[in-house]
Amino acid sequence: MSKFRQQHMSVMWHDISDKNSDKPAVNASLPEKAGLVGRVGLMLLSVGAGAFRVRAAMNKISRALNITCNADIGIKSIEYTCLEGSESCTNALSNVTYGVNTDKLHYLEYFCDGFTERVDRYSIDQFHTMLDTIQKGKGNYSLILSSLASGMACAAFAFLLGGHIIDIICSFFAATAGFAIRKTLLKRHITLFGNVSAAVLVSCLVYILSVKLIDVIIGAPYDYQAGYICSVLFVIPGFPLITGGIDLAKLDLRSGIERITYAALIIAVAATTCAFAAALFNFCPEEFTSYSIDATIKYLLIMLTSFIGVFGFSILFNSTPKMAATAGLIGMVANTLRLFLINQVGLGVSIAAFCGALTAGLLASSIKRFIGFPRITLTVPSIVIMVPGMFMYKSVYYISTGAFSTGVDWFGKALIIVVSLPLGLVFARILTDRNFRQSS
Repeated sequence: MSKFRQQHMSVMWHDISDKNSDKPAVNASLPEKAGLVGRVGLMLLSVGAGAFRVRAAMNKISRALNITCNADIGIKSIEYTCLEGSESCTNALSNVTYGVNTDKLHYLEYFCDGFTERVDRYSIDQFHTMLDTIQKGKGNYSLILSSLASGMACAAFAFLLGGHIIDIICSFFAATAGFAIRKTLLKRHITLFGNVSAAVLVSCLVYILSVKLIDVIIGAPYDYQAGYICSVLFVIPGFPLITGGIDLAKLDLRSGIERITYAALIIAVAATTCAFAAALFNFCPEEFTSYSIDATIKYLLIMLTSFIGVFGFSILFNSTPKMAATAGLIGMVANTLRLFLINQVGLGVSIAAFCGALTAGLLASSIKRFIGFPRITLTVPSIVIMVPGMFMYKSVYYISTGAFSTGVDWFGKALIIVVSLPLGLVFARILTDRNFRQSS
């Protein structure tokens, strides 16, 4: 076996800055300034920020340093040029992989917001030390807590999709186990396809075992075929799907296309693995059997499970409890409104999804000034629960079994919702943010 070699070489940031200089950053050389600007952008990319936010942060740092910056931004790499007078400096930087960490994103926003008033007091090397602290920050939750949050979110998903109590319970245990496997493999730097397929297989297996165990306990067989998809919804890449749509709206085509391609790869691998598991265990994604419940109680439960689902997914994004609870409240209102518009008003799923996302965006914008969290840390988690993961899985399943017309039908339903969600956030941003509203 060949010796393991790191493919992406690490940048030694302190080696490209003068450690012994007390010179304020504003008076540093152009290569030092450019290095700091690039590192801020690269770190924001690594925690899931979209191209618009990354460029805004790089511009903020550049203006404070009295330089001009132009950047071409992807999902995990940046090529940019910094100009100062007649000098120029061009760099190309890349992360190892893509991830989401809303807590670090919040700290990076705080760093950028306070940079202008600190630029003449600290050196470039001291700023790199501050960024080291953010970069080395550990997650807010242990493997057990984050796995339980995954199970909690998928169990909430199961109820919202029409699942019964056994579907909800089995989805909880299966998603908890599947996420624990994926998190463990990610810590070992196992590649994307490997960790996704392993997590999905484990979730499906645990779901089947859980159902069989419940069969033994209650002494009666249960039709488990409808609920197994709910147990793998934690792998749905809602964050890049939605931020990719927002980037496309701002004509950041490279970033938008790369994010949507990344999301499509994960969905394809997960759905194909799910279809393989279905063939292995001889089941198919049937519809949940309907059951009657009082309308008032139903919508109270929808509100509760919407909050739980968004809160759980926010934990997976490493949001603080306060940030996750805020996103949960926004998602509770937005998702309940979406389902009310579908079930009671009779609106189409795409229009209802747009209205739900628009509501989430407007609510996040209205409270942003009071809580101080970046808008994206609230809006995207609050509508991830609206992403039609089950439709996507069903589409791939039916296509893989040769039922092309049924598969294409499910794909069309999923696509129109996926398009509507970022559109809702985009229009909320247009209505509330002048910088986003205008092209500049």
